[in-house]
Amino acid sequence: MTPRPHDALFKAAFDAPAHAVGLLRRIIPPPLSDAISWDTIKRQRGSFIGPKLKDTHSDLLFSVQIGDTPALLYLLLEHQSTSDKYMPLRMLRSLVRIHDQHRTDKLPLPLIIPVVISHAPGGWTAPASFGELFTPHPDSVPGLGAFVPSFSLLIEDLSELSDEDLRGWALAAFPKLALWLLRDSRDADRLLQGLEQWACELRKALRAPNGMHAVAQLLRYIALVSGGMHFTTFRAKIQEQIPEVEEVAMTIAEELRKEGMEQGRREGRQEGRQEGRQEGRQEGRVATLGKLLTLKFGELSAAYAEQIQAATEPQLERYIERILSADTIEAVFAD
Repeated sequence: MTPRPHDALFKAAFDAPAHAVGLLRRIIPPPLSDAISWDTIKRQRGSFIGPKLKDTHSDLLFSVQIGDTPALLYLLLEHQSTSDKYMPLRMLRSLVRIHDQHRTDKLPLPLIIPVVISHAPGGWTAPASFGELFTPHPDSVPGLGAFVPSFSLLIEDLSELSDEDLRGWALAAFPKLALWLLRDSRDADRLLQGLEQWACELRKALRAPNGMHAVAQLLRYIALVSGGMHFTTFRAKIQEQIPEVEEVAMTIAEELRKEGMEQGRREGRQEGRQEGRQEGRQEGRVATLGKLLTLKFGELSAAYAEQIQAATEPQLERYIERILSADTIEAVFAD
Protein backbone atom coordinates (compact mmCIF):
# COMPACT_ATOMS: atom_id res chain seq x y z
CA MET A 1 0.00 0.00 0.00
CA THR A 2 1.30 3.48 -0.93
CA PRO A 3 2.53 4.98 2.38
CA ARG A 4 2.43 8.61 1.17
CA PRO A 5 -0.31 8.95 -1.46
CA HIS A 6 -0.17 12.79 -1.62
CA ASP A 7 3.52 12.68 -2.56
CA ALA A 8 3.00 9.89 -5.07
CA LEU A 9 0.20 11.71 -6.90
CA PHE A 10 1.99 15.07 -6.94
CA LYS A 11 5.17 13.57 -8.37
CA ALA A 12 3.25 11.54 -10.94
CA ALA A 13 1.47 14.70 -12.09
CA PHE A 14 4.42 17.12 -12.24
CA ASP A 15 7.55 15.05 -12.69
CA ALA A 16 7.39 15.66 -16.45
CA PRO A 17 8.81 19.10 -17.36
CA ALA A 18 5.96 19.69 -19.82
CA HIS A 19 3.46 19.46 -16.97
CA ALA A 20 5.60 21.43 -14.54
CA VAL A 21 5.90 24.35 -17.00
CA GLY A 22 2.17 24.98 -16.97
CA LEU A 23 2.13 25.05 -13.18
CA LEU A 24 5.26 27.16 -12.71
CA ARG A 25 4.34 29.73 -15.36
CA ARG A 26 1.05 30.20 -13.53
CA ILE A 27 2.78 30.83 -10.18
CA ILE A 28 5.95 32.80 -10.99
CA PRO A 29 5.33 36.57 -11.28
CA PRO A 30 4.99 37.76 -14.92
CA PRO A 31 8.16 39.90 -15.21
CA LEU A 32 10.33 37.01 -14.05
CA SER A 33 8.34 34.42 -15.97
CA ASP A 34 8.75 36.47 -19.17
CA ALA A 35 12.54 36.48 -18.69
CA ILE A 36 12.74 32.68 -18.43
CA SER A 37 13.43 30.59 -21.52
CA TRP A 38 10.81 27.95 -20.75
CA ASP A 39 11.82 25.76 -23.68
CA THR A 40 15.11 25.05 -21.85
CA ILE A 41 13.47 23.44 -18.80
CA LYS A 42 15.06 20.19 -17.61
CA ARG A 43 14.33 17.87 -14.72
CA GLN A 44 17.30 17.73 -12.34
CA ARG A 45 18.33 14.70 -10.34
CA GLY A 46 17.01 14.45 -6.79
CA SER A 47 20.44 13.61 -5.37
CA PHE A 48 20.98 17.35 -4.95
CA ILE A 49 18.50 17.25 -2.10
CA GLY A 50 20.32 14.55 -0.14
CA PRO A 51 19.08 11.22 1.16
CA LYS A 52 18.33 12.44 4.69
CA LEU A 53 15.67 14.84 3.39
CA LYS A 54 13.84 12.32 1.26
CA ASP A 55 11.56 11.34 4.11
CA THR A 56 10.48 14.92 4.72
CA HIS A 57 10.61 16.42 1.23
CA SER A 58 8.55 15.65 -1.83
CA ASP A 59 10.48 18.09 -3.99
CA LEU A 60 10.89 18.32 -7.74
CA LEU A 61 13.85 20.24 -9.10
CA PHE A 62 14.00 21.84 -12.56
CA SER A 63 16.55 24.05 -14.28
CA VAL A 64 15.90 26.78 -16.86
CA GLN A 65 17.96 29.42 -18.62
CA ILE A 66 17.26 33.11 -18.08
CA GLY A 67 16.88 34.82 -21.43
CA ASP A 68 19.96 34.68 -23.63
CA THR A 69 22.41 34.68 -20.72
CA PRO A 70 24.17 31.53 -19.47
CA ALA A 71 22.73 32.09 -15.99
CA LEU A 72 21.06 29.03 -14.52
CA LEU A 73 17.84 29.29 -12.56
CA TYR A 74 16.62 26.36 -10.48
CA LEU A 75 12.94 25.96 -9.65
CA LEU A 76 12.44 23.91 -6.51
CA LEU A 77 8.86 22.67 -6.50
CA GLU A 78 7.45 21.31 -3.25
CA HIS A 79 3.94 20.35 -2.21
CA GLN A 80 2.58 20.45 1.33
CA SER A 81 -0.50 18.72 2.73
CA THR A 82 -0.16 20.61 6.03
CA SER A 83 1.02 24.08 7.08
CA ASP A 84 4.59 23.69 8.34
CA LYS A 85 5.82 26.52 10.56
CA TYR A 86 9.43 25.75 9.65
CA MET A 87 8.92 25.37 5.89
CA PRO A 88 11.37 28.24 5.12
CA LEU A 89 14.03 26.49 7.25
CA ARG A 90 13.42 23.19 5.44
CA MET A 91 13.73 24.97 2.12
CA LEU A 92 16.95 26.65 3.27
CA ARG A 93 18.48 23.21 3.87
CA SER A 94 17.58 22.22 0.32
CA LEU A 95 19.00 25.44 -1.14
CA VAL A 96 22.29 24.94 0.71
CA ARG A 97 22.57 21.33 -0.50
CA ILE A 98 22.07 22.42 -4.10
CA HIS A 99 24.68 25.15 -3.75
CA ASP A 100 27.10 22.77 -2.01
CA GLN A 101 26.80 20.34 -4.90
CA HIS A 102 27.61 23.07 -7.42
CA ARG A 103 30.55 24.22 -5.31
CA THR A 104 31.85 20.64 -5.18
CA ASP A 105 31.50 20.39 -8.97
CA LYS A 106 33.29 23.77 -9.29
CA LEU A 107 30.26 25.31 -11.02
CA PRO A 108 28.79 28.80 -10.53
CA LEU A 109 26.08 28.84 -7.90
CA PRO A 110 22.61 28.83 -9.48
CA LEU A 111 19.77 31.14 -8.59
CA ILE A 112 16.92 29.19 -6.97
CA ILE A 113 13.23 29.99 -6.64
CA PRO A 114 11.50 27.91 -3.93
CA VAL A 115 7.86 27.16 -4.83
CA VAL A 116 5.31 25.51 -2.54
CA ILE A 117 1.96 24.08 -3.64
CA SER A 118 -0.24 23.83 -0.56
CA HIS A 119 -3.36 21.76 -0.08
CA ALA A 120 -3.32 22.14 3.70
CA PRO A 121 -6.81 21.95 5.25
CA GLY A 122 -7.90 25.46 6.11
CA GLY A 123 -5.31 27.03 3.83
CA TRP A 124 -1.66 27.99 4.30
CA THR A 125 -1.16 29.68 7.67
CA ALA A 126 2.60 29.19 8.17
CA PRO A 127 5.41 31.70 7.46
CA ALA A 128 6.21 32.36 3.83
CA SER A 129 9.62 33.97 4.41
CA PHE A 130 12.72 33.05 6.40
CA GLY A 131 12.67 36.31 8.33
CA GLU A 132 9.27 35.46 9.84
CA LEU A 133 10.86 32.64 11.83
CA PHE A 134 12.83 35.10 13.98
CA THR A 135 11.70 37.09 17.01
CA PRO A 136 12.05 39.97 16.59
CA HIS A 137 11.91 40.13 12.81
CA PRO A 138 15.41 41.07 11.50
CA ASP A 139 13.99 44.07 9.60
CA SER A 140 12.52 45.48 12.81
CA VAL A 141 16.00 46.27 14.17
CA PRO A 142 17.82 49.00 12.22
CA GLY A 143 20.91 47.64 10.48
CA LEU A 144 20.32 43.98 11.43
CA GLY A 145 18.54 42.72 8.31
CA ALA A 146 21.69 42.86 6.17
CA PHE A 147 23.34 40.19 8.34
CA VAL A 148 20.52 37.62 8.32
CA PRO A 149 19.71 35.28 5.38
CA SER A 150 16.57 36.52 3.66
CA PHE A 151 14.34 34.81 1.11
CA SER A 152 10.66 34.17 0.52
CA LEU A 153 8.65 31.20 -0.70
CA LEU A 154 6.24 31.37 -3.59
CA ILE A 155 3.09 29.83 -2.09
CA GLU A 156 0.21 28.63 -4.24
CA ASP A 157 -2.65 27.85 -1.87
CA LEU A 158 -5.09 25.50 -3.58
CA SER A 159 -7.72 26.11 -0.89
CA GLU A 160 -8.17 29.65 -2.21
CA LEU A 161 -8.90 28.49 -5.77
CA SER A 162 -12.32 27.63 -7.18
CA ASP A 163 -13.04 24.82 -9.65
CA GLU A 164 -13.26 27.45 -12.38
CA ASP A 165 -9.80 28.76 -11.42
CA LEU A 166 -8.22 25.31 -11.63
CA ARG A 167 -9.93 24.32 -14.85
CA GLY A 168 -8.74 27.59 -16.40
CA TRP A 169 -5.06 26.77 -15.82
CA ALA A 170 -2.95 25.93 -18.89
CA LEU A 171 -2.37 22.33 -17.82
CA ALA A 172 -3.04 18.93 -19.29
CA ALA A 173 -6.05 17.08 -17.87
CA PHE A 174 -4.09 14.69 -15.64
CA PRO A 175 -2.08 17.30 -13.62
CA LYS A 176 -5.17 19.52 -13.44
CA LEU A 177 -7.19 16.65 -11.98
CA ALA A 178 -4.35 15.87 -9.57
CA LEU A 179 -4.58 19.41 -8.14
CA TRP A 180 -8.35 19.07 -7.78
CA LEU A 181 -8.00 15.80 -5.89
CA LEU A 182 -5.19 17.10 -3.68
CA ARG A 183 -7.49 19.96 -2.72
CA ASP A 184 -10.76 18.03 -2.25
CA SER A 185 -10.15 14.31 -1.68
CA ARG A 186 -10.10 14.53 2.14
CA ASP A 187 -13.64 15.99 2.05
CA ALA A 188 -15.80 13.14 0.71
CA ASP A 189 -18.92 15.28 0.26
CA ARG A 190 -17.09 18.00 -1.63
CA LEU A 191 -15.36 15.39 -3.78
CA LEU A 192 -18.66 13.78 -4.78
CA GLN A 193 -20.28 17.14 -5.44
CA GLY A 194 -17.39 18.17 -7.68
CA LEU A 195 -17.29 15.01 -9.75
CA GLU A 196 -19.93 16.18 -12.18
CA GLN A 197 -17.97 19.39 -12.81
CA TRP A 198 -14.76 17.44 -13.38
CA ALA A 199 -16.15 14.56 -15.47
CA CYS A 200 -15.16 16.33 -18.69
CA GLU A 201 -11.52 16.58 -17.56
CA LEU A 202 -11.57 12.90 -16.58
CA ARG A 203 -12.72 11.99 -20.08
CA LYS A 204 -9.90 14.14 -21.53
CA ALA A 205 -7.37 12.40 -19.31
CA LEU A 206 -8.75 9.02 -20.39
CA ARG A 207 -8.31 9.91 -24.10
CA ALA A 208 -4.72 11.14 -23.66
CA PRO A 209 -1.71 8.84 -24.25
CA ASN A 210 -1.45 6.36 -21.34
CA GLY A 211 -4.81 7.75 -20.26
CA MET A 212 -6.09 4.61 -18.59
CA HIS A 213 -2.93 4.43 -16.46
CA ALA A 214 -3.29 8.10 -15.47
CA VAL A 215 -6.94 7.68 -14.49
CA ALA A 216 -6.03 4.55 -12.52
CA GLN A 217 -3.50 6.63 -10.53
CA LEU A 218 -6.20 9.21 -9.78
CA LEU A 219 -8.73 6.59 -8.68
CA ARG A 220 -6.21 4.77 -6.55
CA TYR A 221 -5.33 8.03 -4.81
CA ILE A 222 -9.03 8.64 -4.07
CA ALA A 223 -9.36 5.12 -2.67
CA LEU A 224 -6.31 5.53 -0.41
CA VAL A 225 -7.19 8.98 0.91
CA SER A 226 -10.98 8.90 1.15
CA GLY A 227 -11.35 5.42 2.67
CA GLY A 228 -13.07 2.28 1.41
CA MET A 229 -16.65 3.34 2.17
CA HIS A 230 -16.28 6.71 0.44
CA PHE A 231 -14.55 5.10 -2.54
CA THR A 232 -17.49 2.72 -2.98
CA THR A 233 -19.82 5.72 -3.17
CA PHE A 234 -17.46 7.57 -5.50
CA ARG A 235 -17.11 4.50 -7.68
CA ALA A 236 -20.90 4.26 -8.09
CA LYS A 237 -21.08 7.95 -9.00
CA ILE A 238 -18.22 7.83 -11.48
CA GLN A 239 -19.80 4.80 -13.16
CA GLU A 240 -22.81 7.00 -13.93
CA GLN A 241 -20.62 9.76 -15.37
CA ILE A 242 -17.84 7.74 -17.06
CA PRO A 243 -18.85 4.06 -17.30
CA GLU A 244 -15.72 3.18 -19.26
CA VAL A 245 -13.55 3.48 -16.14
CA GLU A 246 -15.63 1.00 -14.11
CA GLU A 247 -13.26 -1.87 -14.87
CA VAL A 248 -10.32 0.16 -13.57
CA ALA A 249 -12.24 1.18 -10.45
CA MET A 250 -13.26 -2.43 -9.83
CA THR A 251 -9.64 -3.57 -10.17
CA ILE A 252 -8.46 -0.95 -7.67
CA ALA A 253 -11.19 -1.92 -5.21
CA GLU A 254 -10.10 -5.56 -5.45
CA GLU A 255 -6.42 -4.62 -5.03
CA LEU A 256 -7.22 -2.62 -1.92
CA ARG A 257 -9.32 -5.47 -0.54
CA LYS A 258 -6.40 -7.88 -1.01
CA GLU A 259 -3.94 -5.38 0.48
CA GLY A 260 -6.24 -4.95 3.46
CA MET A 261 -6.41 -8.71 3.95
CA GLU A 262 -2.63 -9.00 3.71
CA GLN A 263 -2.22 -6.17 6.19
CA GLY A 264 -4.59 -7.97 8.52
CA ARG A 265 -2.58 -11.17 8.19
CA ARG A 266 0.67 -9.30 8.89
CA GLU A 267 -0.83 -7.68 11.97
CA GLY A 268 -2.17 -11.07 13.07
CA ARG A 269 1.27 -12.64 12.68
CA GLN A 270 2.82 -9.76 14.61
CA GLU A 271 0.27 -10.12 17.40
CA GLY A 272 0.92 -13.87 17.43
CA ARG A 273 4.66 -13.30 17.78
CA GLN A 274 4.09 -10.81 20.59
CA GLU A 275 1.76 -13.21 22.37
CA GLY A 276 4.30 -15.99 21.90
CA ARG A 277 7.07 -13.88 23.41
CA GLN A 278 4.83 -12.94 26.33
CA GLU A 279 3.89 -16.59 26.91
CA GLY A 280 7.58 -17.52 26.77
CA ARG A 281 8.44 -14.92 29.42
CA GLN A 282 5.57 -16.18 31.59
CA GLU A 283 6.72 -19.78 31.33
CA GLY A 284 10.27 -18.74 32.16
CA ARG A 285 9.16 -16.95 35.33
CA VAL A 286 7.04 -19.94 36.40
CA ALA A 287 10.01 -22.31 35.94
CA THR A 288 12.39 -19.93 37.77
CA LEU A 289 10.02 -19.47 40.70
CA GLY A 290 9.40 -23.20 41.03
CA LYS A 291 13.12 -23.97 41.04
CA LEU A 292 13.95 -21.28 43.63
CA LEU A 293 11.13 -22.41 45.93
CA THR A 294 12.22 -26.05 45.70
CA LEU A 295 15.85 -25.15 46.46
CA LYS A 296 14.87 -23.10 49.54
CA PHE A 297 11.83 -24.94 50.93
CA GLY A 298 11.95 -28.41 49.42
CA GLU A 299 9.46 -30.20 47.19
CA LEU A 300 6.39 -28.09 46.31
CA SER A 301 2.90 -29.26 47.16
CA ALA A 302 0.37 -29.68 44.36
CA ALA A 303 -1.55 -26.65 45.67
CA TYR A 304 1.46 -24.33 45.45
CA ALA A 305 2.40 -25.70 42.04
CA GLU A 306 -1.11 -24.92 40.77
CA GLN A 307 -0.98 -21.44 42.33
CA ILE A 308 2.25 -20.69 40.46
CA GLN A 309 0.79 -21.89 37.15
CA ALA A 310 -2.31 -19.70 37.63
CA ALA A 311 -0.40 -16.59 38.75
CA THR A 312 -0.41 -13.38 36.72
CA GLU A 313 2.83 -11.75 35.59
CA PRO A 314 2.79 -9.14 38.42
CA GLN A 315 2.11 -11.90 40.98
CA LEU A 316 5.05 -13.95 39.70
CA GLU A 317 7.34 -10.92 39.98
CA ARG A 318 6.15 -10.35 43.56
CA TYR A 319 6.67 -14.00 44.58
CA ILE A 320 10.20 -14.05 43.13
CA GLU A 321 11.12 -10.87 45.02
CA ARG A 322 9.84 -12.31 48.33
CA ILE A 323 11.95 -15.50 48.17
CA LEU A 324 15.06 -13.63 49.31
CA SER A 325 13.52 -12.44 52.59
CA ALA A 326 10.78 -15.01 53.29
CA ASP A 327 11.43 -17.54 56.09
CA THR A 328 8.54 -19.80 55.08
CA ILE A 329 6.86 -20.72 51.80
CA GLU A 330 3.60 -19.33 53.22
CA ALA A 331 5.24 -15.90 53.48
CA VAL A 332 6.07 -15.99 49.75
CA PHE A 333 2.43 -16.43 48.77
CA ALA A 334 0.85 -14.25 51.45
CA ASP A 335 -1.36 -11.56 49.82
